[in-house]
Amino acid sequence: QVQLVESGGGLVQAGGSLRVSCAASGRTFSNYAMAWSRQAPGKEREFVARISWSGGTTYYADSVKGRFTISRDNAKNTVYLQMNSLKAEDTAVYYCGAARSLYGINRLDGYVYWGQGTQVTVSS
Repeated sequence: QVQLVESGGGLVQAGGSLRVSCAASGRTFSNYAMAWSRQAPGKEREFVARISWSGGTTYYADSVKGRFTISRDNAKNTVYLQMNSLKAEDTAVYYCGAARSLYGINRLDGYVYWGQGTQVTVSS
């Protein structure tokens, strides 16, 4: 079992930056690929980014490519999502997930554990 707790969400103006974090506990963090997803009001959950167990492989959805950066610190059992050049359409609850694999896949169903989420609101 892996427990995931997101933090760092908040209100930011369009064009601004925010970094959200996800602290993991329960199992060996470095055994899991990690991902971020988001869900905006009235919309389906969207896969945003993933990172392999070592941090050597990353993937981004086209909607965030070039603006968001996923990273991890295995010593701190934490994964991050740095969000720059934020837009109003980035407003959503952001969730981190853990996969029972080293590299993960680019789909929500590839992740077994999910946190409760943190709200990010971008004002235009």
